[in-house]
Amino acid sequence: RVTLLELMMAKVSEKSPVTSEDPNVFIRHADFFADCFQEKCEAVLKLTSEADAEDEEALVTVRLLDVLCEMTSKNRHLEHLQALPGLLERAIDTLRLTHLAGKQALNVFTATHARTGQEEISHPAVGFKSHLIRLIGNLCYKHKGNQDKV
Repeated sequence: RVTLLELMMAKVSEKSPVTSEDPNVFIRHADFFADCFQEKCEAVLKLTSEADAEDEEALVTVRLLDVLCEMTSKNRHLEHLQALPGLLERAIDTLRLTHLAGKQALNVFTATHARTGQEEISHPAVGFKSHLIRLIGNLCYKHKGNQDKV
């Protein structure tokens, strides 16, 4: 699943990924990825313990967020994703939970300035909170309704 998401990320990142025949395909993919992210976003909280540091569901969720960030940075997908019910709220709730988890103990969600004296952590979830903030910002871009929610 992670490999499939990486392929989608590469396709979405292209300058012109949508041909004239398949814009609806990308809309359906965007819906599917948003639904999967909303269902599984709390799986990343498993990454707070070292025992679950390689949890597959959590790693899939991290990649889903990457794909959604890329999709929302493209204007042709943005309006559709901004209108999806629950995506913005779920992203905000997940940001709150990961921020709280990072404050409670040293883990991948702990702020880097709080890690002084520790070696650099290279984990796929490092930067997850910043990607959540990027997604929230993209969903609020020129969208008064979403701006009011935040």
